[in-house]
Amino acid sequence: MKKIALLITLFILLIGCKEEAIDTDALVYEEARKLKPFTLINKNNEKIDNNAFTGGWNLLFLGYTSCPDICPMTLSKLKSVKSSLQADYNIKVWLISVDPARDTAEKLLQYTNYFDPEFIGATAGHKDLFPFVRDLGLMYAMADENRDNYSVDHSASIALVSPQGELKAIFKPEFKVGSAPTINTASLIADFKKIVK
Repeated sequence: MKKIALLITLFILLIGCKEEAIDTDALVYEEARKLKPFTLINKNNEKIDNNAFTGGWNLLFLGYTSCPDICPMTLSKLKSVKSSLQADYNIKVWLISVDPARDTAEKLLQYTNYFDPEFIGATAGHKDLFPFVRDLGLMYAMADENRDNYSVDHSASIALVSPQGELKAIFKPEFKVGSAPTINTASLIADFKKIVK
């Protein structure tokens, strides 16, 4: 009987010590995941690596400059997210182009600067880009690149990378009938604050 009482007490203590789960709509990693080494080319035509994530919270979105709907809508919303959070947090917003054949550094510079000159545009050849995107827990798939106006299927989620360069969470888009999947600005801001505190 004493053994059972001792086990119950121990069980209660262990439950009490367990970290409480964060109540968000995002996929939150209990332990942030270290990202594998990568090399991308940024919008200033410079090589960048994992060190580019240090010093701020990073919101990474996959897209491309020829994208007709999801990308411009999401980047507009991320501008609003950044404006709401930048007084209290160092926020970096990234567009990771999944269309390296068409998205040159110059094109990424013009496109991201249209939304916010501080937005970071970056890409790489598929050999380097695909493993990086997969490591973020995101995906993309190319259509026929030999056509003039091909499209690229890509995640509409936003990856959150910590100032230590570790993947902390993925903010999922809302899916509504008749409209493109996109993030909910208010939910992302609220979830971000819960995750980083």
